Amino acid sequence: MTSGEELKKKLFHEKKSGWEGLTAEKRDDIQNYCDGYMNFLNKGKTEREFVQEAKVIADYNGFKDLSEYESLKIGDKVYYINRDKSMYLAVIGKDIAKDGMNIIGAHVDSPRLDLKPNPLYEDNGLAYFKTHYYGGIKKYQWTTIPLAIHGVIVKPNGEKISVKIGEEETDPIFTITDLLPHLAMEQMEKKLKDGIAGEDLNLLIGSIPYEDEKVLEKVKLNILNILNQKYHITEVDFLSSELELIPAFRCRSLGFDSSMIAGYGQDDKVCAYTSLTALLDLKEVPEKTAVCILSDKEEIGSVGNTGMESHVFDTFISELLDRLHINKPNLMDQIFCKSMMLSADVDAGLDPIYAHVSEKNNASLIGHGIGLNKYTGAKGKSGASDANAEFVAKVRGIFEANNIAYQVAELGKVDVGGGGTIAYILANKGIDVIDCGVPVLSMHAPYEVTSKYDVHTAYCAYSAFYKAN
Repeated sequence: MTSGEELKKKLFHEKKSGWEGLTAEKRDDIQNYCDGYMNFLNKGKTEREFVQEAKVIADYNGFKDLSEYESLKIGDKVYYINRDKSMYLAVIGKDIAKDGMNIIGAHVDSPRLDLKPNPLYEDNGLAYFKTHYYGGIKKYQWTTIPLAIHGVIVKPNGEKISVKIGEEETDPIFTITDLLPHLAMEQMEKKLKDGIAGEDLNLLIGSIPYEDEKVLEKVKLNILNILNQKYHITEVDFLSSELELIPAFRCRSLGFDSSMIAGYGQDDKVCAYTSLTALLDLKEVPEKTAVCILSDKEEIGSVGNTGMESHVFDTFISELLDRLHINKPNLMDQIFCKSMMLSADVDAGLDPIYAHVSEKNNASLIGHGIGLNKYTGAKGKSGASDANAEFVAKVRGIFEANNIAYQVAELGKVDVGGGGTIAYILANKGIDVIDCGVPVLSMHAPYEVTSKYDVHTAYCAYSAFYKAN
């Protein structure tokens, strides 16, 4: 090796695929972990389902609902579920309050289509559900694909009816139709964002009329009759329902080498699952209290009482301090100011087909490890939580000490776009925060792509962060 080559090796920050040089045992570990992730994702496609499944594995791993404790002690494992759609978990550390907490926060909602409050109508012998899209989607991607209906219908008497249709092989599926190319000349002249109107995202649900010549809207009546027989509901019950349209695709391995994962909702359930399992798998009591946030409503601004903008998380922390019998005025604020957090949200992986929107030196590459975003925002970092250099160095140190592959990137070229996470909300409390998540291709599409290496690396990174002093 020449002196120049030695100097280059010493000084350059060279990027290489994380798969290079892995032992067969390590590759098996990655595949086995991702098998569990894909299985979980197939069962927990919505925020309610994810929280439900998270509770199951939390209970299995010795966690208990906070309401079961009058007092807490070092090593206790607790959780709090907020209205079935968000969840906070904690392992009480040896240093209860002095030096803050180690927090990892992800969100469990994903872009989708929701049914309108009055969704059902009939038109020319076909029955439809009207929808309203949730989060940032490309509307044309949601036509002509198999869709399933997930959610709940709640009656005034408190009865809650769970709905999941379209996931089993024996279930019917649903779809949103599109124009045939032969008649789409006008549509094809429109801008891509206008090709499908939001009000045209109507779900096709049936076509058989009810057998009664004196009845109008026979197909609608037949559909309501089917729903009444199956769920004991009438049309008015849609008013108090939360029904979501979810791609009926199953999460699957991708590629001849099975190195990637294709699945709906990986933004941000991939970071939610890895941060959750990292907490559940802690073998020893951490030095600092370790906290996992599974939040809702991030895709529409983290609003509402299940979103991160609510004060329910603060209430959870306050309840922990109460049960530890150390709470006092301003203690929670003091703890937050000493705490550190990873905002565990996905990053935009560089797609070689659309490389022009990324600046390659500052883009996350698939299969190169977890992605750190010092800031997101848009244009002049508007809306960003810009992590300070000292905290970036702290996180680097944790990862490098544990041989965790990481990359630091931006979300696309300057002025091309932008994005945001829950980071700024926690930063407003005084917590040191940086975005840290899995790079994704086709983000916000009905079928997103991640690297199994990156997924497993996220698990390892979050595990190391929970344990950090």
